Amino acid sequence: MLFDLHSHSTYSDGALTPTELIQRAELAGVDVLAITDHDTVAGITEIITDLDAKPDTTLQLLPGVELSSQWHGTGAHGMGVHIVGLNVQLDSSELQDALTRQQQARYDRAAIIADRLRKKGFPDLLPAVITAAGQGTIGRPHFAEQLVAIDAVKSSDEAFRRYLGAGKIGDIKNVWQALEDVVGWVRDAGGTAVLAHPDKYHLTHTKLRALVGDFKAAGGEAIEVVSGHQIAYKTKNLSDLCELNNLHASCGSDFHKPGQHWAEVGKHSTLPDSCRPVWDLW
Repeated sequence: MLFDLHSHSTYSDGALTPTELIQRAELAGVDVLAITDHDTVAGITEIITDLDAKPDTTLQLLPGVELSSQWHGTGAHGMGVHIVGLNVQLDSSELQDALTRQQQARYDRAAIIADRLRKKGFPDLLPAVITAAGQGTIGRPHFAEQLVAIDAVKSSDEAFRRYLGAGKIGDIKNVWQALEDVVGWVRDAGGTAVLAHPDKYHLTHTKLRALVGDFKAAGGEAIEVVSGHQIAYKTKNLSDLCELNNLHASCGSDFHKPGQHWAEVGKHSTLPDSCRPVWDLW
């Protein structure tokens, strides 16, 4: 069976609606798909309701979410780390309380970013960003779109390089709850906490081991050994780290939009046979 346990829809920073995402996953031969939008389960809730009313797919949907957190292991201000919650109970009051808190944090972060950009001479982008986000969660990609719209930059990539990426004025991390709290939210909601795309944090091996250790101590159960189309040695390193810490392994495309071949739904690299897959827990 083909599992893709990390993907995004228009309810966060993805380009496809949940229905379009499912259709694309079906064409790719995916058997089990987790829609893991940032800090919201609105998309997966909507599509599960639609499928219950009109079951027209053999694809199995797994309730999921990707939660922002702050890891305090690398300095006073810590660093942003994402936790994927898989197989969560969508009607859990603990989950709903956590998401309400996350949505407020996202609004607070957006207000800070807008203020910082305004002090750089840009107009107040917050109203347009809120409108662009619509029913979805507010994120930095929405600011990137608005910077392109006002001709401040030529592309979203340029917006991140100059204003929104790591270390830039739009890189706001201290609005998020601590990693151990976020892992606890997932567990309280009956889900499995997965450390998302560990290789993408660009940590030294020593710091990555420290992050995984703290994650496990907080109650985390799996790490994404595979995230998208991945170089073999990176998969091996993460597989070894997974085994060293007695954790299960997850895999996913981290799909956001068509045209990104390295993150195409259902086209991620294969999970090594030596790994204990996260779905063995369910």
